[in-house]
Amino acid sequence: MERKERFARTILNGFEAFFCEFQNITLAAKTRFENADWHGMQESATRRIDLRKEKTAEIIQYVELIAGEYLKDFEFWSEVRDVYADMIEGHNNFEIAETFFNSVFCAVFKHRKIRDDYAFVFSPHGDMPPADVSSVYKTYPVEHSLEEVWQQILDDYAFDIPYEDQTRDVRNIMGVVDKYLRTRFDLDGYDVQFQVLEHHFFRNKGAYIVGRIINGKDSMPFVLPILHNEEGAVYVDTVLFGSDKVSVVFSFTRSYFFVDASIPSAYVLFLQQLMPAKPISEIYSAMGYNKHGKTYYYRCAYRHMTTTEDKFIIAPGIKGMVMCVFTMPSYDFVFKIIKDRFTPPKEMTREQVKEKYSLVKRWDRAGRMADTQEFTNLAFARERFSDELMEELYAVAPSMIEEHGKALIIKHVYVERRMTPLNLYLHDANDEQVRAVMDEYGNAIKQLAAANIFPGDMLLKNFGVTRHGRVVFYDYDEIQPLTECNFRKIPPPRNEEEEMSNTPWYTVGPNDIFPEEFRLFFSGNQRARKVFDEIHSDIYEVAFWHNLQEQIRSGYVESFFPYRRKLRFDRGVDA
Repeated sequence: MERKERFARTILNGFEAFFCEFQNITLAAKTRFENADWHGMQESATRRIDLRKEKTAEIIQYVELIAGEYLKDFEFWSEVRDVYADMIEGHNNFEIAETFFNSVFCAVFKHRKIRDDYAFVFSPHGDMPPADVSSVYKTYPVEHSLEEVWQQILDDYAFDIPYEDQTRDVRNIMGVVDKYLRTRFDLDGYDVQFQVLEHHFFRNKGAYIVGRIINGKDSMPFVLPILHNEEGAVYVDTVLFGSDKVSVVFSFTRSYFFVDASIPSAYVLFLQQLMPAKPISEIYSAMGYNKHGKTYYYRCAYRHMTTTEDKFIIAPGIKGMVMCVFTMPSYDFVFKIIKDRFTPPKEMTREQVKEKYSLVKRWDRAGRMADTQEFTNLAFARERFSDELMEELYAVAPSMIEEHGKALIIKHVYVERRMTPLNLYLHDANDEQVRAVMDEYGNAIKQLAAANIFPGDMLLKNFGVTRHGRVVFYDYDEIQPLTECNFRKIPPPRNEEEEMSNTPWYTVGPNDIFPEEFRLFFSGNQRARKVFDEIHSDIYEVAFWHNLQEQIRSGYVESFFPYRRKLRFDRGVDA
């Protein structure tokens, strides 16, 4: 038993080291925000994503030494799992500690033989610690006026740099309260109070104060986005009320937050009360615990599969050249498998595609690219796959699947939230919806570009529409840094022969891109093209892309707002 205890303790020590370093990176976010250190914020975000793999690699050398000949003995791991479970019983963050154990197990066994007997596929302690949510928020009773409460919140959540104009900010907040909130929420009760999470959330160039207003059994979530004017002061950019607006702030299309949460589950539970429609797995991920978000997702997915009977089918829409995509009607997620051979003219390798997906995970997704969970050797019930889907899998990705009795093993798969493909959305959209969604499509391209991401293949089928009406890019095999692209204008033909040629009469380098050709992405949908040309025709101009490249190379970091620009307050200055 002594060897097993040392082995389990080593993994637990590895988790504690990981968690402390994770917290240290997070704690620095507030100072980076105050210093307007946006590049440091981006570097920290990447560093924190890479941290788990780094800490797992450090622990493996000790694990291998202690285990010796028992390293790949499953009975040994089963007994260690029990010892570890006893060690973390009552631990404030046992659920994340279990996921760290799983990471070590997967590193040893190369993501094979993942069973609940040897790892924490499910938790003997329950999905989440019985966290005391009241311990992570501050309470503000409304004793005299709402203005006083907002004033107090801004005082309590102040930074080491001043507000640009705090009186103006409170007045702006009250303007939204009087115009929007009073018609939807009773603010005149005797027991109205504010509950505000104790620490800021930081991401990109913003800080966010998150809470809710309570009146008896009624509750109204809110978020206060705070921005830096880059002249030594901060200001409230807007106030967002309601679950839908808060949910967009915590969207699966955005980078992970920095938030000082010593007990993440307490924050997760509070946030889930604000956003009942948002999966808990996504909230963990939004706070930076994406690996545990993956664990939680798997548990929920397993329960969904065991309580439903519909079959997996080929996902609606035009089939991709690189990915085979499937889903099930009752499920809000899609599964994406890299094909063995890509449909011409796609020319790349499986490893190159995986590198693109890894890049997206570590980039600022600017609210325009879907987060994914990557699984290796994922087991399904074979009977749940439709005949048409199985025929497709064997036709395009036979090397990625294995049948073992009643099980179907998929060797490598990405999972992401299901959205309506933009080309399908446009089929049934009215004129108002077409205009709104094509504006969103153009904004998605521009915001990705501002984040130094060129999507590559911008066909409508490669973008999805979320339930909130946002357009999101989800085909990553051709993305590249915008600064690596060579945007060119097509040279005019020198003679009639060149003018009539079916092939380019000019040389084309590997990174050459001709914005004039982007109109081809709308082939077959002239209604959408007409609207797009009216709103976003600058995308067809070489100068538009050159200006963005110069901006990025100069070191400028774009602001990405998780809310409509029309909701921003008028500051009375040139913003």
